[in-house]
Amino acid sequence: MNEADAAQSLLSARAVRSRARTLFSLGRAGKLDHFDIDLGKLGEAARLVAAITRDHYPDLAVPFHARWRHIETGGIDRWGAIAGALDPSDARAYGRAAFDLAIVSVLLDAGAGAKWSYFEAASGNTYARSEGLAVASVDMFRSGLFSNRPLDPLRADATALVDLGSDELASGFQVTDDNPLVGLEGRCDLLATLGETALERPDLFALEDDPRPGGLFDAIVARASGQGAVSAEQILALVLDGLGPIWPGRTELGDISLGDTWPCAKVETADQTNGLMPLHKLSQWLSYSLIEPLQWTGVDVVDIDGLTGLAEYRNGGLFLDTGVLKLRDPDAANVAHKPGDPLIVEWRALTVALLDEIAQPVRDLLGVSEKDFPLARILEGGTWAAGRKLANERRPGGDPPLMIESDGTVF
Repeated sequence: MNEADAAQSLLSARAVRSRARTLFSLGRAGKLDHFDIDLGKLGEAARLVAAITRDHYPDLAVPFHARWRHIETGGIDRWGAIAGALDPSDARAYGRAAFDLAIVSVLLDAGAGAKWSYFEAASGNTYARSEGLAVASVDMFRSGLFSNRPLDPLRADATALVDLGSDELASGFQVTDDNPLVGLEGRCDLLATLGETALERPDLFALEDDPRPGGLFDAIVARASGQGAVSAEQILALVLDGLGPIWPGRTELGDISLGDTWPCAKVETADQTNGLMPLHKLSQWLSYSLIEPLQWTGVDVVDIDGLTGLAEYRNGGLFLDTGVLKLRDPDAANVAHKPGDPLIVEWRALTVALLDEIAQPVRDLLGVSEKDFPLARILEGGTWAAGRKLANERRPGGDPPLMIESDGTVF
């Protein structure tokens, strides 16, 4: 392969899953630098996930793991309230608006830190972490902060994102000295770069309207099969193609940005991708979150399990806190790590592999089939909630078991 082809081979969920399995096999053989694996504890973790799933969804009607669940926090249909102002006869406009909100909200969904919260005036409720970030993003979207059309606030225009100031974003998030938000500047830069990228790629973001993130809706629909279907992997491919340039200063190969891909010496291949571990957490989280808007507008999304579990600290925390993963150096839990540190890369890759491992035991405990209960439901039911529950029980503020220096663009 030339370098460009080698780079493209890493921009897929298949590459994430395959290389995660490589590290998982090394871990089972005791050949990793930072973690040991005890699959004898997997049953305990599966029982916890199944119990939480039944508690949260007694009828087992579990929706997909997506940003929309955070947007609905508190049982409030915030998108429904917004969508009522859209023309119900124009499915494309509806889809673009839903994509605009989903994309912006997902990109704002990085670790908020334990000291930040958001007060929602409409409900009188206060939310923190991912839920707070989601509710804040909805309020900013509804207010027209991301639109450059005063009479059409429910959109995210590329030019508005480029011009958005950190002070405006801070105000939208209710940031003060007493209410600090981790990675605010990183989030603002990410939105600006998103706008610039949309302006530079009219083939993906401006097929039917001015350049906007939601233009990706038209690009995906254009690739639907004759039966009106797209696969989850097709969605991810377009997300990685269109949004790859937004990620700051990371690994490139053949002048192609590899996004959430990191050096990992334990991944050995015979080509130019040697020593690289792709994870694509936010891109896959976004892809999961774009499935429902497509379904709402009549597009069938197939092969959803083509995506992987998400390599983030709630899922990863589940396996550390239940003892499925064990640090080789316990003192590593007492120091802060950067996202690209080998320990964090190993942890995230093992998380992806272990989410595949835990899925069937959870299904067996719940008495459901793989067809009816894909990984997207396991995550939502699920593993993410179990990881958060353990964190809240074991550490003040619900912090993850490892300390991570987040810049707002990974977790």
